[in-house]
Amino acid sequence: MAGIVTALVGFTSSFAVVLAGLRAVGASPDQAASGLLAVTLCVGLGVLLLAFRSKVPVTLAWSTPGAALLATSGAVDGGWPAAVGAFLVAGVLIAMTGLVPALGRLMTRIPTALAQAMLAGVLLQLCLAPFQALGSVPLFVAPVIVCWLVMTKFAPRWSVPAALVVALAVIGYSLASSGTTLDGALLPTLVWTPPTFTLQALAGIALPLFVVTMASQNVPGVAVLRSFGYETPWRPSMLVTGAGTMLGAPFGGHAINLAALSAALAAGEEAGSNRDRRWVAAFTSGFAYLVLAAFSTALVTLVSAAPAGMLEAVAGLALLGTLASAISSALADPSDRIAPAITFLLAASGLAFAGIGSAFWALLAGLAVRALLSPRKVRG
Repeated sequence: MAGIVTALVGFTSSFAVVLAGLRAVGASPDQAASGLLAVTLCVGLGVLLLAFRSKVPVTLAWSTPGAALLATSGAVDGGWPAAVGAFLVAGVLIAMTGLVPALGRLMTRIPTALAQAMLAGVLLQLCLAPFQALGSVPLFVAPVIVCWLVMTKFAPRWSVPAALVVALAVIGYSLASSGTTLDGALLPTLVWTPPTFTLQALAGIALPLFVVTMASQNVPGVAVLRSFGYETPWRPSMLVTGAGTMLGAPFGGHAINLAALSAALAAGEEAGSNRDRRWVAAFTSGFAYLVLAAFSTALVTLVSAAPAGMLEAVAGLALLGTLASAISSALADPSDRIAPAITFLLAASGLAFAGIGSAFWALLAGLAVRALLSPRKVRG
């Protein structure tokens, strides 16, 4: 049961973010549905492999911060095929952190405050969506927000899934009252897109996607497992998630990684009192993801028929907790707030220069400002 809950919470709490991100970088509805199907399948298969071989409750997820990054990046030079190429390169970089220890060490040298500030800036526009939608479709969005708030108080883990159920009910009512019929595929289908590679897509998508996936998912995922007394099989995990990302990329999958928040569901007491058997919960979540994959396309077809702003509203609610955590982490050190603040503002600005999105320039500017403001070492 813990494994099934892990998959349900992981899937329902952020699939809207994935769809919003893929559509923002140029995917058609069919390509976005294929991307969601691809990452769901890769997560399920990856969990089955890692949990069974390591006998550790390792769980995987798609990169929710990465999808949020895509949602604010917009179309890149080369369009959707270039975005697919960027996904492929991000997978190579993730796998390389397992093969080349120096790359993993290099990742740890990126200040956490700057990585979190960049993530917070990326999330800001998406998290504004639920409240902006109140102005355009208040009767549709208000019930979703109210449900989310009530569930956040009484059952926080289920707040986003419950909001999703209300959103689907609202969409169903809207379709029924208007007499609209669903126009789209219901059976899961993978759509192949030959990847292309452009400098703008590599710098504006691949590199930031890699950074936020590592800093906001993989590193916290290791910490969550360690808090329950488990050591993450780092090298196999990076190889599996990197290979899974590369495998899913031509079908629209953006990135998979270690689970962070949902990891606790399979590693904690809810997965049983016998710590040596909790890997079964993770293994079960892999099967549950494969079952959910069968319904992913039908879900996309239903959501695509939603009133304008509904998908972004649900995605924004799903990311509010992540936004709050990222801002808190970015500004935690009172002596080092200027560089993270500039990183946050630049990432949130939507600035694009030379065809490269704001996330890249925000991280670059944050590193430069931090180096400039750091106290000089006095030689004795």
